[in-house]
Amino acid sequence: LAVSGALGYAPGVWAERLRISQKWQDIIKEVKFLQKLRHPNTIEYKGCYLREHTAWLVMEYCLGSASDLLEVHKKPLQEVEIAAITHGALQGLAYLHCHNMIHRDVKAGNILLTEPGQVKLGDFGSASIIAPANSFVGTPYWMAPEVILAMDEGQYDGKVDVWSLGITCIELAERKPPLFNMNAMSALYHIAQNESPVLQSSHWSEYFRNFVDSCLQKIPQDRPTSDVLLKHRFLLRERPQTVIMDLIQRTKDAVRELDNLQYRKMKKILFQEAQNGPNAEAPDEEEVRAEAPTPGLTLCPTLPEGPRGRAEAKAALAEEKKFQQHILGQQKKELSNLLECQKRQYKLRKEQLKEELQENQSTPKREKQEWLLRQKENMQHYQAEEEANLLRRQRQYLELQCRQYKRKMLLARHNLDQDLLREDLNKKQTQKDLECAMLLRQHESTQELEFRHLHTVQRTRTELTRLQHQTELSNQLEYNKRREQELRQKHAMEVRQQPKSLKSKELQIKKQFQDTCKIQTRQYKALRNHLLETTAKSEHKGILKRLKDEQTRKLAILAEQYDHSINEMLSTQALRLDETQEAEYQVLRMQLQQELELLNAYQSKIKIHTEAQHEREIKELEQRVSIRRALLEQRIEEEMLALQNERSERIRSLLERQAREIEAFDSESMRLGFSNMALTGIPAEAFNQGYAAPPQPWPSRPVPRSGSHWSHGVQNTAGAPHAWRQPPLLAPPPSTWLHPPSSSASSPASAPGGRANVGMLRNSPQPLRRTASGGQAEPGISRSASVTSHILNGSHYSYS
Repeated sequence: LAVSGALGYAPGVWAERLRISQKWQDIIKEVKFLQKLRHPNTIEYKGCYLREHTAWLVMEYCLGSASDLLEVHKKPLQEVEIAAITHGALQGLAYLHCHNMIHRDVKAGNILLTEPGQVKLGDFGSASIIAPANSFVGTPYWMAPEVILAMDEGQYDGKVDVWSLGITCIELAERKPPLFNMNAMSALYHIAQNESPVLQSSHWSEYFRNFVDSCLQKIPQDRPTSDVLLKHRFLLRERPQTVIMDLIQRTKDAVRELDNLQYRKMKKILFQEAQNGPNAEAPDEEEVRAEAPTPGLTLCPTLPEGPRGRAEAKAALAEEKKFQQHILGQQKKELSNLLECQKRQYKLRKEQLKEELQENQSTPKREKQEWLLRQKENMQHYQAEEEANLLRRQRQYLELQCRQYKRKMLLARHNLDQDLLREDLNKKQTQKDLECAMLLRQHESTQELEFRHLHTVQRTRTELTRLQHQTELSNQLEYNKRREQELRQKHAMEVRQQPKSLKSKELQIKKQFQDTCKIQTRQYKALRNHLLETTAKSEHKGILKRLKDEQTRKLAILAEQYDHSINEMLSTQALRLDETQEAEYQVLRMQLQQELELLNAYQSKIKIHTEAQHEREIKELEQRVSIRRALLEQRIEEEMLALQNERSERIRSLLERQAREIEAFDSESMRLGFSNMALTGIPAEAFNQGYAAPPQPWPSRPVPRSGSHWSHGVQNTAGAPHAWRQPPLLAPPPSTWLHPPSSSASSPASAPGGRANVGMLRNSPQPLRRTASGGQAEPGISRSASVTSHILNGSHYSYS
């Protein structure tokens, strides 16, 4: 098992040895097949790594397979559970079949379950990317008939997975597939030749039976596809959404119970060897159960889960066994010393008695023998009683020391848990601080980049606007110059064309003059004829002369008018041309000036608008940056608050759990007859009445108690049983038997009384309190920053 914290998943890893090239091709084929899978009901491929001659395939982590459920529970699954598992597997098969893929190895061992209760297909080593196929591939008992006959009768398609799914349903319902009691070759023959298998028990529903019969149709054409089976009534029936989750939880409980049973068996064996030796009689089951670890009372907080937990528990038991063997060795040595001492004292006392008998010669021999026999019996009785008392005290001492050792290990583990929690919380706090600092730096960098980018854009826009205005102004000036030049060219053309127009005007006036002359001539002739007719002939000459003069005078007037008209026309035409050209030039100048002013006004307006836009963009950016900064600070504050709440909650839960474990341990100790003062290392004067003194005149033996090395201190967590030290259990033997024991011999063995760092435990309902070295107890542990700071600063907590 490998754990990837960066990706947030625990992938399953297994290795394939590369022995031959065919195996390598199979691995490449499986990896290519896995890379194509993208479905919730198929195992997710994470990666493949080649190291030396081993290919490591990293897959999505699953709790186990459907066959593991049968292995743990030792009984078939319920019909609703079979329906849920079959439905998930069939959805995965439908996905494969719609992409022309065949699994070819569907069985309970390849139907996996994840922690959220998702059903997934796994083990695609036998899968086919192309359908139809004709290879003889699969597990014999789950193999479809057409796969067995593929080499003789041709190809097969995805319906072989439907057959295997039907066999898997029978496997989940009966714990074994059909024909499982036969060997593989016989099973293949029966599958190909005999009728399809059916469910044996009669308590299954008709829907389930019909579903299995549909999957196990002998003829592939009669067998439904996976898409059709998804609409079967057996799968569409209403069932609880948490059916698989409940099944997984039941399986976890069963596995935990099995681990507990194995743990108790191992503890029983170790206890048996430590207490009585390997050849001694096994203790009573109730005694083993009383001494066996239970959740919350052993050195581990719960039953060990997984190989690592079991290894730690085994190591703890080995340490405890080593400690017990050390104490037993010392006690055995003390017992042998006592026996040797008693033997010497017995001989010495025997000699003294003989001397007393020899001094008293008046006593009869029979009385002397009876008295000597009584003295011997007395000595033997006292020695046996002393030996029994020693064995009893040694047993009590061993039990007390083992209990103290367990309590010390429990408190040491509590301190270790607090250290680990403090380290974890400090790491999380450091990571969160680094993350917040990184976010702030990123915000500052982004802000600087945005402002720099905005200034660059605005400078570019201003420069482009300036160039545009300069170009527009130069174009306008060129346009004005061109218009004036065109007007001057037009005027010059008009001036050049003026003589032609004057000549035509002059011809027109001349024609008018000629017409007038002709009219006057006709009028003169008509008047002359009239006067000649009305007057006398003698007067005709005078009339003709007068008329001639009148005609001459009028013609002279007409000639004068003609000349005057010509001159006036010439002067008027020239003046009119000059005035028209001047007026046109002035109009053009005014028009061009107005256009230039409009252009300048427009450019000024554009410039003002651009400056306003720049100011608006800067304000919007500042506002956007400030909002983003506020949101970032709010997010950081919320994350810090969440981290603080998580820290307080984890500390509170840890302390509560440790308090429950201590309370349960002490309750168990009280039930076994151990006082809390004895377990917590209170001086012997507080509890030496626990052992009765031996009868006189034999000297009493000191009451054994734990040495300072084995009393658990809150700050001293490194006291592993590498070099055991304890006070001697027996005082030096007295020089005489019949003298009363000395005060030093009757008092219990002394031990260091000052324990500044000893974790005390009282059986009282007071809240948990922290006791510092040499200081008073602080207020009760709560979800506060003070508790967090104590844990994070390395302080340990004890419980009172």
